[in-house]
Amino acid sequence: MSASVPGDYVIRSIHADEWPAVKELRLRALRDPVAHLAYLETYDDAAARPDSYWQKRAADAAEGASGARQIVAVGPGGRWLGTLTVLVEEAGAPDWAGCPVERRQGHVVGVFVRPEWRGSGLTGALFDAGVQWAWASGLEAVRLIVHPDNGRAQGFYRKAGFAPSGRTVPLAGVPGDHELEYVLER
Repeated sequence: MSASVPGDYVIRSIHADEWPAVKELRLRALRDPVAHLAYLETYDDAAARPDSYWQKRAADAAEGASGARQIVAVGPGGRWLGTLTVLVEEAGAPDWAGCPVERRQGHVVGVFVRPEWRGSGLTGALFDAGVQWAWASGLEAVRLIVHPDNGRAQGFYRKAGFAPSGRTVPLAGVPGDHELEYVLER
């Protein structure tokens, strides 16, 4: 998938050999001031992972993979400006938190846009491409989870058409903490 969009960037799926860029952008995301609310791993944990981890991560979500798709916005000079990944969750299987998945759906994770590109429409273009891939893959819905204190993200998700499902997801290792599920129906 590759599509030009308004602005000085192109939205497309990643390729497996682009794992160094996958790693660089993820590490940048984990240094964001709200990373503790947005991601389930720390910068130190991610930075300590071997190259083989990043190679597999890229291959598993690259163009042609069926279980996930990582989409990026590529700007001038080939710089990656933002990304998101849609994971496929199969009905009957447990999700990442161990909860049963009720239907075949997408799960948006790893959303990040470099601060200087926020508010440019780039995040919306990434979401449009991710949702388009989910529908083309036959998924019934797309969901995501967001921390209750991450108001910036919640506002965007509502604007993108996602609605709170009323379901909360407990955070492992953080007693009493949880995230909120938002869903976009097909």
